[in-house]
Amino acid sequence: MACSDAAAEAREAANKRVADAEARAATAEAKVADTEARATAAEAKVADAEARATAAEAKVATAPATAPATANPGKLVVYSGRKESLVAPIIEQFASATGIDVQVKYGKTGAIAATILEEGKNSPADVFFAQDPGGLGAIAKAGMFQKIDTDTLNKVPTWAKSKEAQWVGLSGRARTVVYSTKNNISPEDLPASLEGFTDPKWKGRIGWPPTNGSFQAMVTAMRVQWGEEKTRTWLKGIISNEPKVYPKNTPTVAAAGAGEIDVGFVNHYYLHRFIAEEGEGFGARNHHLNSGDVGSLILVAGAGILDTSKNTGNAKKFLNFMLSPVAQQYFTGQTYEYPLVEGVKANPLLNPIDKINKPSIDMASLDDLAGTQKLLKEVGLLN
Repeated sequence: MACSDAAAEAREAANKRVADAEARAATAEAKVADTEARATAAEAKVADAEARATAAEAKVATAPATAPATANPGKLVVYSGRKESLVAPIIEQFASATGIDVQVKYGKTGAIAATILEEGKNSPADVFFAQDPGGLGAIAKAGMFQKIDTDTLNKVPTWAKSKEAQWVGLSGRARTVVYSTKNNISPEDLPASLEGFTDPKWKGRIGWPPTNGSFQAMVTAMRVQWGEEKTRTWLKGIISNEPKVYPKNTPTVAAAGAGEIDVGFVNHYYLHRFIAEEGEGFGARNHHLNSGDVGSLILVAGAGILDTSKNTGNAKKFLNFMLSPVAQQYFTGQTYEYPLVEGVKANPLLNPIDKINKPSIDMASLDDLAGTQKLLKEVGLLN
């Protein structure tokens, strides 16, 4: 009897444990079911959010097709004193990026400036893109530029823009002496200043391009730094040394490389193009004079917006694009010029701009192109 009671109690205890276990299992299953239900609800919310995002993206994707603001970006007329081979690629990139119909008239900076002055208020030009500050100064002096926005001007150093906010520099170009390594000329053979080239020992050894815009800008800087008479004396001194005359910088550098001349007065970047095309064996190199005179002047290529522009908004876009990292990198990487915008690294092939002992000359002071051309005519260098 006692054994039977003990067995019954054992069975009862076992049944209780089973019931308890089943209850715990049921509770756990309920929790799992609740978790799964909440997960399903969360997934449903995610799916709904994704669906709404997809719908929004679809609206954005179709918006340009119906947005009237971008349907017709308009046009822009650029008068360029810069060579087509140098700037056409970056102008085309601007047109491609904006959709603006860009029409470009190319010519020499002096001739383009004269055209704008002659056209006056009837000029179709929106932007004058000049090789040097002389041409820009001529238009500024005539009061034909509108003010450039401060945000645009602030992208470049103080020395590289008009103090009156009429034009802004887009790239830097150093004046330099190209010398012939083919003729075994070395920097040690060169004088410290441009004045030294009037020494009779340089007779028949010099090349220069008097009709070139950058050369004329350099002479204008001489007039600013040296005065009219000293500049006249220098020009006559070089003429006495019977220099070879070239139409522009490119053939001057080519002549130095071929040994036709020992030295030439040019902009820095032409040499780098020859080396890129012909290799390190090209027979010329650049030398930056260290006297701080105009022989080491840093000129700027720049642009201004005509006050008669019919497309001022697009003209502003053009200037800001040319000062963007993309365009600044183009100027230094493809045309070997100095970028003017902080943060854009110059081509490592270039002599660092802060190592050049350039004269302290305000670019805006180089506005008397007519006076320089008059002087060059008086000494017989221009017709």
